[in-house]
Order: sequence, then C-alpha cells, then structure tokens
Amino acid sequence: MPESFTDTPLLTERFDAALHHATAHHARQLRKGTDVPYAAHLLAAASLVLEMGGDEDEAIAALLHDVVEDGGGPDALAEIERRFGPVVAGLVLDNTDAVERDPDGGGRDWYDRKRAFVDGFPRKSPAALRVSLADKLHNARSILLDYRTFGDDLWARFGQRQGLATRVYYRELARAFEGERERLGPSAGPYVDELRRTVDAITALTAERQGPDSREFLR
Repeated sequence: MPESFTDTPLLTERFDAALHHATAHHARQLRKGTDVPYAAHLLAAASLVLEMGGDEDEAIAALLHDVVEDGGGPDALAEIERRFGPVVAGLVLDNTDAVERDPDGGGRDWYDRKRAFVDGFPRKSPAALRVSLADKLHNARSILLDYRTFGDDLWARFGQRQGLATRVYYRELARAFEGERERLGPSAGPYVDELRRTVDAITALTAERQGPDSREFLR
C-alpha cells in the first residue's frame, strides 16, 4: 500500500517549539533507575495521544505534561500559557498532581496527590483524559517490561520494597479510565483496554513472584 499524505498537516511549528521547550527543560533528566533520557517518555506520550485521535494541543500537552510538576512550578505554567495558549496550559494543569510540591511531604504526600488525581477524573475533559491515558499507559508498559527484566529490584526505583502502592495505584487508574471510556472517544477505547491488559499482567507477574495481594484501593 502506498504511503498516505495530507495537504493540511495536523502538527505545525507550535509542536516543534513545544518539543524544543520540553527537551530543554528535561535535558538532564533520566527515566527512574535507567540511563534513558526522559524525553523518550514525552515522545511516547505524544505519539500515543496522536494515535488516539488527539489534536495538536493534546500532543503539545503530552510533551509538556511534566514540566510544571518536575520543578517548573507556577512560573512554568504561566510560560506554557504565554507560548502555547490557555488550552494547552489547562491540559498540562489537569495532568499535574502538584504545582508546588511539599519537599517534606513524604509518603502521605504521595498518597494524597494520587488519591486526588484519580478522584478528579469525572471533572476532567476528554482531551485531558487522553493525555493522562497516554502518560499512564507508557509508564505501565515500561514498568511491566522492566519488571520482567529486573524482577523485584524494580520497586526500589519507587522507594518501595515490594511495589504494592504503585500496583494499587495503577489498578485504580485502569478502573478509572474504564469508567470514562465513553467520554474518551472510540479511538481511545483500545488504549483503555491495553492499559487494563498491562496492569493485569503486572499484577499476575507479582502474584507469581511475591504471592497474591488483595488490596484494591488507595485507602
């Protein structure tokens, strides 16, 4: 089959500028416990958003979704709005679980942020949910691949001995996205299913290595 082309490309120079903005901000950052540049995750998230039928604003938000949370703070959010518009800034904010994080918050801070993030799903727009789904799906795939490769040593990256909190969080995420399936749109449905398969595979592999766990909610 011959390649397809369009006279009206979805991605413009705004996307190019956002990619440069993201890679500059995360230039020294690596994926947890690896030598992989953090930009790999941002590119994967943007790719997944586009595969789900997202528009350019969503793809740009996927590139920038961690800028505010990973050290940028309110000033970074204001810069994103100035350069890429209020729609993109809103999508980034909806995918930021803490604009200004308490450095002494510890485990309870993590719990509160994740609980609030999941509880906020019904109030988020379909566009914001697609950006989030792309982010979480790529993270879940990476966790599964690395768990198969490195075993339980993987969980040390998350500051956990057995990884229970992370697994419970991703089970909740899978359930929350399933609850929003209709609002996400038909093109996103297969990616909701893929997140569920990936999370279930993590749970099954953990049951083989650690024994089953029954905890289902971040309570």
